[in-house]
Amino acid sequence: MNCSCDVDPITFVVSPSLRAYAPEEADAAAICPRCLRVEPSSSGAGDPDFSRVSTSFPSGDAGIALALAIGLCDSLATNRTKLEDALETVERHGADPLLAIDRVLAEPTVEPAVDLERRRHQLEQLLY
Repeated sequence: MNCSCDVDPITFVVSPSLRAYAPEEADAAAICPRCLRVEPSSSGAGDPDFSRVSTSFPSGDAGIALALAIGLCDSLATNRTKLEDALETVERHGADPLLAIDRVLAEPTVEPAVDLERRRHQLEQLLY
C-alpha cells in the first residue's frame, strides 16, 4: 500500500456489482486498517476480516461497499454520485453506513488519511 502505516492491509474481492466504486474499477482492493486508504490489489481474500478496522465494521458486501465508499471520500466533488450509490449499497445490504463510520472513527487505532469527521457531515447530506 502507498501509506506509511506498518500494518498488513485487508484485501478483498470486489464483485462486479461494486467495481464502479473500486479504485481503477479493480476486481480486488485493499484497505489499510489504520489510515483507511483504499487501493487496487492484485488479489483479494474471500472473506475479508474488516474487524481489524473495527468490530463494528460491517461484513460481507456491506463491508466491501463501505470500504470502497471510504476510499471515495478523498474527493467528494468528483466522486459524489459513486459515493451516494456506494452508501446506498451499504444500506441495501443491511448496515447503517453513517453509524459504521462513527464507530470506526471512535477506534483508537484508526487514524484516517482523509478527514472523515468532517466528511461524515457531508456524507449525511448526500444520503438524506
